[in-house]
Amino acid sequence: MIMRNTNAILCLAGALGLGGVLTLCPLDASYAFDPSATSGNAQTTPVEAFRMGAQAYFAGNKQKAVDALSFAAENGVPAAQWKLGRMYADGDGVAEDDLKAFKYFSRIADQHADDAPSSEQAPYVASAFVAIGSYYLTGIQNTAVKPNVRRAREIFTYAASYFGNADAQYNLGRLYLVGGGNEKPDPHMAARWLKLAALKGHYEAQATLGKLLFFDDAMGPNRVRGLMWLTIALPRAHGMKDAWITDTQERAFSLSSETERRRAMKLAQHWEKKDIASR
Repeated sequence: MIMRNTNAILCLAGALGLGGVLTLCPLDASYAFDPSATSGNAQTTPVEAFRMGAQAYFAGNKQKAVDALSFAAENGVPAAQWKLGRMYADGDGVAEDDLKAFKYFSRIADQHADDAPSSEQAPYVASAFVAIGSYYLTGIQNTAVKPNVRRAREIFTYAASYFGNADAQYNLGRLYLVGGGNEKPDPHMAARWLKLAALKGHYEAQATLGKLLFFDDAMGPNRVRGLMWLTIALPRAHGMKDAWITDTQERAFSLSSETERRRAMKLAQHWEKKDIASR
């Protein structure tokens, strides 16, 4: 019953930060949320509450958003659970609370792990798995959620393989690069998962794959492909957190021969044209 009007949920995905183009659904969010409010004889539904909460959030009224989203979340709307998880994780309109965020994400994972990858709520479910895996990498201080690399790997593997989530594939690739959880580094498995994310346009995966292919001798002679992926990622890098991408691309470029540079640039241009054409 709750998920019948999934288009109402998806039309606000952009406002919630999961991606997509924002299309505001027709609903007046200027009035205070009240789950007992009626329209005719119908009580406010969880989906309507979600829409109200999303629009209130987009309008900057975070408290109204939390009230409405909480009602929707308690009544099983995964998009509302996901957004509340993100708000608590980021301290966005609420006090930062990683344990609350973890619980919201875990609720989604517990209730929707077997949802079809093609289902309309699948992006929220996959993103929740990625968030849970990330928490298991670091743990949550002063809680029962302790660092557990093996558990994180299992969670990322599920989201990466079943849902095909690019963030999960990227995180899984990074884990295979460094090992951990009693596992040795495996650059070939890392490259496999990183490439899957890179082909989806994940620029951090593109840069990490490029660095691996260019500089890791275990990968064989892949300098041209390495420079290609670094070059593709370069325009998408931004801010200090991505300075390593710029530095790595410049270093790889300086170490390449003129022939390698030309081949890498040609491949990068070809990939960009294909990527633009597929959008």
